[in-house]
Amino acid sequence: MNRVQLLRTVSERTGMAKKEVEQVYDSMVGLVADSVKKGEKVALTGFGNFTQRVKKARKAGMARNPFTGEMVKQAARPAMKLPKFVPAKTFKDYVSGAAKAMPGAKPAAKKSAAKKPAAKKSGAKKAAKKRR
Repeated sequence: MNRVQLLRTVSERTGMAKKEVEQVYDSMVGLVADSVKKGEKVALTGFGNFTQRVKKARKAGMARNPFTGEMVKQAARPAMKLPKFVPAKTFKDYVSGAAKAMPGAKPAAKKSAAKKPAAKKSGAKKAAKKRR
């Protein structure tokens, strides 16, 4: 599911206009990104936690290739801050099949299959029999 499909589905489930759903989505993603950038933890109960992970700086030097055992040059790398997502237990249970539904989530509205009208028997066969 991509962004457009997600916005369309949320709009259909909630009855909100697509523009409103898009504004809420953009605001939420922006707030999560800004908070994680500041080093804050964002916890969405039942879904997961977004945090910032810091990778240490690496000095240039030699390192061993684990596959070949050969020594290779390793470039220096500055310290980096990366986002990290840890799914909540309820989300993991739902995805694995251990839970039937996400708590608090509404099931998708079932669309009733459009019934085709019964085909009318044409009088062509009867008319052909009468002509004979």
